[in-house]
Amino acid sequence: MSAVAPPPMLEHRVRIRPPSRWGGSGLRELWEYRELWYFLAKRELQVRYKQSLLGIGWAVLQPVALTAIFSLIFGNLVSVPSDGVPYPLFALGGFTTWLFISTSVAQASGSLVADANLLTKVYFPRLIIPLAKVTALLVDLAIALVVLIIVAAAYGRWPTLQLLTVPLWLVLGCTVAAGAAIYGAALNVRYRDVQAVLPLAVQIWLFLTPVAYPASLVSGAWEYIYAVNPAASVITGMRWALLDTTPPSVGSVAISVATALLVLAAGVLYFRRSERYFADIV
Repeated sequence: MSAVAPPPMLEHRVRIRPPSRWGGSGLRELWEYRELWYFLAKRELQVRYKQSLLGIGWAVLQPVALTAIFSLIFGNLVSVPSDGVPYPLFALGGFTTWLFISTSVAQASGSLVADANLLTKVYFPRLIIPLAKVTALLVDLAIALVVLIIVAAAYGRWPTLQLLTVPLWLVLGCTVAAGAAIYGAALNVRYRDVQAVLPLAVQIWLFLTPVAYPASLVSGAWEYIYAVNPAASVITGMRWALLDTTPPSVGSVAISVATALLVLAAGVLYFRRSERYFADIV
């Protein structure tokens, strides 16, 4: 009786290719690697606060310290208007959101170079690395927002129904941060000057954004030119939602949303176009 021959082995091959020059946004891959995204964001939080004396308290100390300095200079010495709220509260409302955006851009821009060992050893969507930095900083932002609400209540400014719009401003803020961060991360791989120029660029961006002064000081046609900086609408909108200050106009918000989406799309397209060379030049 002859033995039955074993069935032939089925060969399964997976071919990994670099994306084309215009390889799309890679959203499907980001969803498939969502667990890696989560663990990289978690790692970022653990590394940031490991062996830290204050730990998560830095999320509160930074905006509070900057608020104290700016209150002394702009609130007392210069007497900058503050939309009808005490200047310390006004400044804290601005720095809470501004630090999320600026820190996201600063940290994410150097993320690909810092994680060069990952880029050269294993394949995964490279977009996850800068996006994980931005995601981790959302924890700091959430803590700072809670502190802001508590301080506002101490000043007698209780939340109103406008508080319901906070998620919309957060989405716009994340869009601004992610767009600038992705573009900066891709540029930094090829041009290391980015890390040297970035601190100056962020400082200039700070004074072009209504953090220390109200956006209501800019009026007329300049209001719409000013709205090309989408961070201006984010901070003004967050202040309105949390502190009941002057809201941004619909026109300026529309311009800011369009600019933020344009920067995000341009950043993703440039990132995807450059991604195939990261491992070679990082």
